[in-house]
Amino acid sequence: MRYISTRGQAPALSFEEVVLTGMASDGGLYVPEDVPPLSHDDLAAMAGLSYAEIAFRVMKPYVNGEIDDATFRGIVEEAYATFSHDAVVPLNQLDANHFLLELFHGPTLAFKDVALQLLGRILDHFLQKRGERAVIMGATSGDTGSAAIEGCRHCDNLDIFILHPYQRVSEVQRRQMTTVLADNVFNVAIEGNFDDAQAMVKASFADQGFLDGTRLVAVNSINWARIMAQIVYYVASAVALGAPHRQVSFCVPSANFGNVFAGYMAKRMGLPVKQFIIATNANDILHRTLADNDFSKQALVATLAPSMDIVVSSNFERLLFEAYERDGSAVKALLERFQSEPSALAEAPLARLRESFASHSVSDATILEVIREAHHRTQEILDPHTATGYRAAERARADATTPVITLATAHPAKFAEAVVKAGFPGVPLPPHMDDLLEREERYTVLPAELSAVQQFVAENRR
Repeated sequence: MRYISTRGQAPALSFEEVVLTGMASDGGLYVPEDVPPLSHDDLAAMAGLSYAEIAFRVMKPYVNGEIDDATFRGIVEEAYATFSHDAVVPLNQLDANHFLLELFHGPTLAFKDVALQLLGRILDHFLQKRGERAVIMGATSGDTGSAAIEGCRHCDNLDIFILHPYQRVSEVQRRQMTTVLADNVFNVAIEGNFDDAQAMVKASFADQGFLDGTRLVAVNSINWARIMAQIVYYVASAVALGAPHRQVSFCVPSANFGNVFAGYMAKRMGLPVKQFIIATNANDILHRTLADNDFSKQALVATLAPSMDIVVSSNFERLLFEAYERDGSAVKALLERFQSEPSALAEAPLARLRESFASHSVSDATILEVIREAHHRTQEILDPHTATGYRAAERARADATTPVITLATAHPAKFAEAVVKAGFPGVPLPPHMDDLLEREERYTVLPAELSAVQQFVAENRR
């Protein structure tokens, strides 16, 4: 198993190298050179297994023996022992053929925990083996930051710097990051938006001279191991509903596209998926691209679903690479045009995407309406991101006979403002977080300037 860049100009890497590298040297993202198959028998044999065992089986081919089986199984089991539900990611039935996949039972109450509890342990393993230290630098629109911090705070060989947009994440999201007072954790509030923070992280990976030789590691979804870990819950949930003996569909609240790309990889491996539905908020580049072939930047809109407030969906590049039949030059040319002018996909690649993907965009007013409606119909309170998925699943599903699984990406307590705005008194935080709003915070506010951020990282790494 080797990994290649979506832009075709970087060297192929091993699993260990790709986890420690993050973004490719040509500016692209790494994907596996070959997709390991899951046969009908492989999938059928997973029925009734624990989540950790399914995870081990699904991810083993991607690791390719670079972590021995006993050690890797231990890493997987340790990662998912941190979840508060024995099923790790339980399914919750909403009606006859609509299910919620609850991905919020990890330490920070969001789906990012599923990958980051694993990634932190894998990184520490490889760095310990090499006798190295590394710096993690990541940008977050809300959930990735806290999940990355929780995944890495106990790692002996890592310092972690997380950039979030100042005053543009919910209070719970911010405090989940800024109240972690570990010596290796640094929170930076950028006076800009998520895309400003993401651009600075990408620029830092492109030129790492400011760290004087210390390795810079990515934990956001440009890191292949994040995608690899997320493939698992598509497989586990589909098998729980009868795969491989019948098809399922998935509806995914989408922003940076890593989550839904993991589902696409599960399908490529052999999971019988009829349809993926991409749910967006008002920041709808993914919906506009699929519906109208409008692949262009628009101004960022602040919404009730802030984790989806993203203008540029970084992981969409991985899907474009597949849609363009792995022509890295064509992908590079498209993305270069996209940076400076309104763009569109070529006809054949767009047609390939539409074979597997549908989409739907949801306004703030509709988010509030859906939170109320879903509670009336199911007694569930949805967070605003999951609410976009609930509505999109109803509006864009191909048929009513195929089970559709909507990914519940966050616990509603993380977004109490939206829940209250919908007319509810709020949702209490789980017991392990009930004092979160009283905990001491520590973070640094910096201008959206690359030099200021890089100087802060260089001066504070251990």
